[in-house]
Amino acid sequence: MTAKGGAAMETLRPIIATKGTDIRKAKPSDTALAAVDEMCRHHVGALLVMEDDDLVVGILSERDMLTRVLLERKDPADTKVADVMTRNVVCVDLNTSPNEAMRIMTERRCRHLPVICDGTVIGLVSIGDLVRWVSQSQEYEIRVLHDYVEGRYPG
Repeated sequence: MTAKGGAAMETLRPIIATKGTDIRKAKPSDTALAAVDEMCRHHVGALLVMEDDDLVVGILSERDMLTRVLLERKDPADTKVADVMTRNVVCVDLNTSPNEAMRIMTERRCRHLPVICDGTVIGLVSIGDLVRWVSQSQEYEIRVLHDYVEGRYPG
């Protein structure tokens, strides 16, 4: 399922451009232990679960590992990613606004959204990426307002 952003001026493009398009992946047949190793090695909180490198079949997050492996006392070395991943992955278009992406994350209670462009996954945004974007936007706004109040506004 893909959610499109509204007519907002800001899109996910600058976030993906800054973050990059490197996507950490797992296969459904991988073990949960191998997936955790991948997450830890690359310091990420989720892996996109893909079949044949182009079909998104799920996402595996730290929360999935905690609730579906550790709390259920499953052996990560014997548990397949397909058995513990989240299956209904919401994807967003590259033109989605960061505010819309945050709304979707809040509504769906997820922390990661795959980003699609022309039918292909080109990146993954996290709640941390969006919080960073909000913070930077607010800092810029404060700086502009401060300059205006001090008479340094070029207008």
